[in-house]
Amino acid sequence: MRSYMRSTLPFRGVPKPERHALARRVFAAHPLPARADWLAAVGELWHGAAYREERYLALELCRHRSYTPWQGPDLAGWYGELIRSGAWWDLVDEIATRLVGPLLRAYPDELTPLIRDWQTNEDLWLRRAALICQVGAKARTDHALLASCVEANRTDPEFFIRKAIGWALRDYAKTAPDWVRAFVAEHPELSTLSRREALRNLN
Repeated sequence: MRSYMRSTLPFRGVPKPERHALARRVFAAHPLPARADWLAAVGELWHGAAYREERYLALELCRHRSYTPWQGPDLAGWYGELIRSGAWWDLVDEIATRLVGPLLRAYPDELTPLIRDWQTNEDLWLRRAALICQVGAKARTDHALLASCVEANRTDPEFFIRKAIGWALRDYAKTAPDWVRAFVAEHPELSTLSRREALRNLN
């Protein structure tokens, strides 16, 4: 697992289903009484991690349904720091799609300027997060923001950025296939990888 993920942290080797089951038991047995306690627990799991599974558990705690009421636009910058320090696709993709994305949909006025900042950030993982944070949004996708993020990164040679462009467009194609076809046609400078991924499921 460590070799596959190219992780600097070792793994305990706990498979995902067992990890989910453990998280459910532990979170139910030890409810956190206040938002500050929740954030402190997430931070301790994340920053004090000796094994990669601890960071996975930190993210499960972030999105646990018991603490959904504590999610707010003020957390977006904090999630950005987790993206920076996580700096690999397994962590970044979950933060972007399952934490930042829902905040963007709930608080578009507050989050859209931040995503526009991320789309040109020197940190490639923040750029990737900007590109994919609307994956799964379907009809609630802000296509103008998606277009802006893609256009800002359309000639980036980095694999993880090109792949993210393709993923974001392919996902939106499930909702707006004609828009995606037109967008790709209007941007011939997109990489072969991005174009192939974007149009993969379109006839």
